[in-house]
Amino acid sequence: MTTTSPTWVDLSVPLMTGMPVYPGDPEVEIDTALRVTEDGVNVQRLHLGSQSGTHVDAPFHVDDRWPTLDEVPLDRFTGPAVVADLRGLAPRAAVTPPHLAPALERLRPGAVLVLATGWSAYWGTAHYLAHPWLTSEAARAIVDAGVRTLAVDALSVDPTPEPGDAQGDGSLPAHRILCGAGAAIAENLTNLGPVLDARAAHRPVELSLFPLRLAADGAPVRAVARLG
Repeated sequence: MTTTSPTWVDLSVPLMTGMPVYPGDPEVEIDTALRVTEDGVNVQRLHLGSQSGTHVDAPFHVDDRWPTLDEVPLDRFTGPAVVADLRGLAPRAAVTPPHLAPALERLRPGAVLVLATGWSAYWGTAHYLAHPWLTSEAARAIVDAGVRTLAVDALSVDPTPEPGDAQGDGSLPAHRILCGAGAAIAENLTNLGPVLDARAAHRPVELSLFPLRLAADGAPVRAVARLG
């Protein structure tokens, strides 16, 4: 009998100076603070927002009354992946409950719902802002299915505004529904191809999304998939 060895896959975008950020967020700057040749060690100075790169949102992100990142249970940051294949949707397409139905039927307690839109292919371009997004009805369907961890290969689960975009009202309904249920939301995942292939081959996929321990609205993560 042939067995397949586990494979580890990095699902994170690299953190670097000048990388893309959500419109209005702090720009990322990474430079040298100390050098081996002068100080005996290499140390970098980091300037970045809590929502930089591949990151996790805590409920506090959208409401001061809700838990900060360090108050979110650790089991919200890991679990078996259930993938909703949303590739092929049009720019700024609304994701509705019927889009999610096949994935929601496969959910079990503790699972991480992964929304694979394919939009990571546009990382670093203006088109990255035109990603599909969750309707309020879809967000409620996710919560009603018992999901408390959601990950997406796009900039946000809500529409991302462009200059002059009427959708940029700041209401973030999908965030509010998910975070209001205590969910953790991971955004800006990349390299989901191996995850999709593993699921198609009926191989188990375990996701890890552990962030920095901050009393904050969110933090960057090293998102990793373990393919069984």
